[in-house]
Amino acid sequence: MKIAFVGKGGSGKTTLSALFCRHLAASGHPVLAIDGDINQHLGVALGLADDVVVPPMGEHLTEIKDYLRGDNPRIPSAEVMVKTSPPGVGSRLLGLGDPIWSRFAVEAGGVRLLATGAFAEEDLGVACFHSKLGAVELLLNHLQDGPGEYVVVDMTAGADAFASGLFTRFDRTFLVCEPTRKAVAVHRQYLGYSAEFEVALSVVGNKVTDAGDVEFLRREVGVDLLAWLSQSAPVRAMEQGRAFGIDDLDVSDRTVLDRMKAVVDATKRDPDRFLAQMHEIHLRNASAWANAAVGADLAGQIDPDFRFGADIVPATREGAGLTTGARGRAG
Repeated sequence: MKIAFVGKGGSGKTTLSALFCRHLAASGHPVLAIDGDINQHLGVALGLADDVVVPPMGEHLTEIKDYLRGDNPRIPSAEVMVKTSPPGVGSRLLGLGDPIWSRFAVEAGGVRLLATGAFAEEDLGVACFHSKLGAVELLLNHLQDGPGEYVVVDMTAGADAFASGLFTRFDRTFLVCEPTRKAVAVHRQYLGYSAEFEVALSVVGNKVTDAGDVEFLRREVGVDLLAWLSQSAPVRAMEQGRAFGIDDLDVSDRTVLDRMKAVVDATKRDPDRFLAQMHEIHLRNASAWANAAVGADLAGQIDPDFRFGADIVPATREGAGLTTGARGRAG
């Protein structure tokens, strides 16, 4: 399952996404965590030292594109592949065992962590952060996660996710929400922007202090409110860099994480709708900017014969610095 954590800046979404990753890993599940926030704090939240640098995927976009396009004749080069380019017959599809994750991931808190990378000096004044998020969107477009596997993405704050098609790439989105008017305003934005795309959204309240806070969240977000957390001494210790294990959490906090996992596991997946949305987003981007940027009509990258399969063929041979995985096939 592919899971996004979103919310207002400072709501605690990075901390909660790290806790959820640790919770899944402690239950024995393979977990791939992706730091897609401009602040790049997920590694620290997962227990990495401040000086550990995760290879920035945003600086290796051409390599990632070349790997993903595989032998797809509709995408003859990395130069004509954009962040919304969908897989087709011949594209390389990714399972959680694919070597591309080892190429860019580090171990953190029992999970594999990838990162878009922060702004480099040469980016300042000339680039937006969404250009780095293109790697995440491409990887999710080509991902076929299997049963019992989880991909968790700590997203940009606020409604910034709607600047790309990334918000449609998840099976479940958790919006972390403080009991404040500014925080619930982000929930209203998500409902409005995502209405036509059927985004599966759950709200998790955070920094709740009393029954009044709970009543406020219930009144403002309604049935989307799944659960809520109050201040936690073990979590505060984790944020201060002290030793932390998921078993240090109070029973009530672990119960919230259990409820979140149950909601994720109960989410219905529709590969055909996922692919149709991918195609729609690609066509929107092609007409808005990508055709002009590339100098070609990118609508031709959509392969009408492609369907996501039910499984992933294990990687078997070396090539181009990475091991070849499954290829897209006709349905």
